[in-house]
Amino acid sequence: MKKILAIAPYPYLPYFSGGQKFIAQFLEHLADETELTVIGVETNDPSTVSNYRLLPWLKKTFTRYMDLRLIGRISREVKTGGHEALICEHPYLAWLCWLVSKKTGIPWYLHTHNIEYQRFRSMGKWWWPILQFYERWAFRKANKLFFITPEDRAFAVKNWNIPDTKCMDLPFGVTIPGYPSDKAVKKQEVSTRHGIAPDETLILFNGLLSYKPNLDALMAILEKINPLIMASSDFRYRIIVCGKGLPDNLNALQEYKEQHIIYAGFVEDIESYFTAADLFLNPVQSGGGIKTKMVEAIAYGATVIATETGATGILREVCGEKLITVPDNDWTSFAKAVTDQRESLFVTPHSYYEYYYWKNLARRIASRL
Repeated sequence: MKKILAIAPYPYLPYFSGGQKFIAQFLEHLADETELTVIGVETNDPSTVSNYRLLPWLKKTFTRYMDLRLIGRISREVKTGGHEALICEHPYLAWLCWLVSKKTGIPWYLHTHNIEYQRFRSMGKWWWPILQFYERWAFRKANKLFFITPEDRAFAVKNWNIPDTKCMDLPFGVTIPGYPSDKAVKKQEVSTRHGIAPDETLILFNGLLSYKPNLDALMAILEKINPLIMASSDFRYRIIVCGKGLPDNLNALQEYKEQHIIYAGFVEDIESYFTAADLFLNPVQSGGGIKTKMVEAIAYGATVIATETGATGILREVCGEKLITVPDNDWTSFAKAVTDQRESLFVTPHSYYEYYYWKNLARRIASRL
């Protein structure tokens, strides 16, 4: 097996956000194909790791992004451990990986989760031009790059003159190898848990609600989309909202209880909710990159209704009838798409799992390292 060293720049164990989950699951499945060591933040929970070595060398404070002592420490680990390649999650520690590569001679790979400067620009951060300059530098210095979306890869090639030969696709993966056989059972379980009638369409929204793009999407559901759905008097449904970080001023969505809204908070078995759901809503308007929760929802058999921005990054040709997109900010069309779908009879195509199943992804990446 190839010996690989990876650096994960922020806490990801246990995971709560899509970004954390992406790192955790990618490294877990990569470790099945390689002999993997990961350098992470000291606040990670090592008890959740079973198949790779986790070194808690990164400080929990922001100073970890400028800790020059890591250059020598990681270089020594590369030499004594016999590592053949270095993977950098996100561009934030690209400077460190570049210097370690120069000292040791091993290639380094940049695993991008978004075009980061675009994400922060869409969120109104003043310092996005600084990140843009640094991120472009990192792309050019890396030996190879993994891209989460075809759009990000095309942007790098066209706008930053990155050779396409340096680029590889690495989408957010799913742990389920095929269409679930227990959708009816899971729907009954979740419906019973929340007092939902058997003839009501179960609609799901999920995400880390302290993240502004997700919170904005939730407010669009509450204030724009749901009132339009309610106007369709013959449509029986409930919308379950899952996710931690809901602002206190929304009072656990108590004022929306009579408007078909259920707030479930953070749920440990989110896969059960994905499997139970008839529809999944993704009215995201900003944030960049792929919406990982949407990838999982389709894998577990839900039909996704998404804005064009929300559908960014997903490989649409493998989704079949399970992805419905509407223009951004067209909430009338969004609500109509929901009521038109109701309980979808379509199943997720086999080609979807061929592309997004984690084991397939890890094997493809390991063969290229």
